[in-house]
Amino acid sequence: MTQYPLTMYGIRELKPGPRWRAFFDATWPAYRRWYLSEGRAARPGLRTAGAALAHHMPELLPTWGQLSEQTGHDLDAAALLTHWNLPTFLPAGCSQVVTPDPKPSLLRNYDYAPALFEGVSISTDYLQPVIGTSDCLWGLLDGMNGSGLVVSLTFGGERTVGEGFGIPLVVRYLLETCQRVDEAVSALRRLPISMSYNLTMLDAEGAVGTAHVGPGRTVEFSEQPCATNHRWRTPLDPAHAARFRSVQRLDHLDDLLDHRASADDIALSMLQKPLYSREFSQSFGTLFTADYRPAEQSVTYHWPELSWTRTFDSPDATVDVVLADA
Repeated sequence: MTQYPLTMYGIRELKPGPRWRAFFDATWPAYRRWYLSEGRAARPGLRTAGAALAHHMPELLPTWGQLSEQTGHDLDAAALLTHWNLPTFLPAGCSQVVTPDPKPSLLRNYDYAPALFEGVSISTDYLQPVIGTSDCLWGLLDGMNGSGLVVSLTFGGERTVGEGFGIPLVVRYLLETCQRVDEAVSALRRLPISMSYNLTMLDAEGAVGTAHVGPGRTVEFSEQPCATNHRWRTPLDPAHAARFRSVQRLDHLDDLLDHRASADDIALSMLQKPLYSREFSQSFGTLFTADYRPAEQSVTYHWPELSWTRTFDSPDATVDVVLADA
């Protein structure tokens, strides 16, 4: 049995400051190697990357400027922080579902390589209160804002790569600028996105749905309350779907919803097969289950042996977890 120790850091820093700077200092060497892995010529210049952010997500410019200042105005770091034309992300698993409770919640499993996970849950107030799981320094894998909008991402099943933004910053942008699902979908329709993803969403008015996005693709939206790693019901890449049991996982989520399983029951199911995976050495292990409850303004991270709850106002804290492949 191989063990994978994991420390999750809970950070509350309303504006970019010393906590984010310490996080950047700890992770930048690895991010720089990844960002320049294909050579600097393969990445956009700072002027091009900044212009893309200014054109498509102008609301984020002040925060981007503050973050860039925290890096000591490192040109490569500032370009990476725009998330414009990043290197290709590793496609993997993930499952997500909105529960049918009177007070709906959104639950998701994040299945990925342990070594590539930041392990940070961060609460900020850049444009509005946002709490979520960090990726790529200020993007989000999933999150919730003070208006009650929740957004979570999964790989969408197509391996085409095009010009556009990395999806973590897109999730951040939706949570910073939108209050409802329909507003988020409208924003997605004008944003170029570099890879294929499913974004499952829930808002305070009870609207639920999933958007399927990708490079050069018109955004598709359905009221489907769950998603794994293929487009709707029929995989466009059957081999990838079979490898990661995408259809099997989606069918299981459908079955839970058909039986009106509660949020607590679904949370337990997320920690069991076929939704939970221990293939950590294959970059397909479940690193956490996130359980977003807008009515309680909380997110609880679940693992087989423990749970950890964060709110917008939770102070800095850490939790240590040991994952195992058997």
